[in-house]
Amino acid sequence: MNGRTLFADKSFLYALVDPDDRYHEVCSTILNDAEDQIRLVVTTNFVVAECHALLLSRLGRGVALRWLMGIRGSGTLEKVTEADETAALEILTRYDDKDFSFVDATSFGIMERLGIVTALALDIHFVQYGRFLVLPLEGDRLTVA
Repeated sequence: MNGRTLFADKSFLYALVDPDDRYHEVCSTILNDAEDQIRLVVTTNFVVAECHALLLSRLGRGVALRWLMGIRGSGTLEKVTEADETAALEILTRYDDKDFSFVDATSFGIMERLGIVTALALDIHFVQYGRFLVLPLEGDRLTVA
């Protein structure tokens, strides 16, 4: 993968689905920009599980199931490996002043392993980690790379 690849977090994916989410429009615009620029959007099986649970609790079974069926065939789904879990534990240990979740930490590790520098996320933890450009929290447009 290269610098044109983007990582999608649960918060971003949720905002795309929920038209009442305050970030729905800006996230939709960013995703449209990514598609126009032929960017690859990657997420993980952990993030998918997390997002499905959030959709289920907030928008109901039907929406959650349709989303789950659609996401499995789109983009790239990166499976979290045992090595990724080990890297996540190292991140959680190193950043003992932050309350990153295990899923966040696996996401950070996978982004680093794959050389991804842009996160599509509404989770401030991605900003706190300090190693990625986080959209839309740090800008509302995807620049051409």
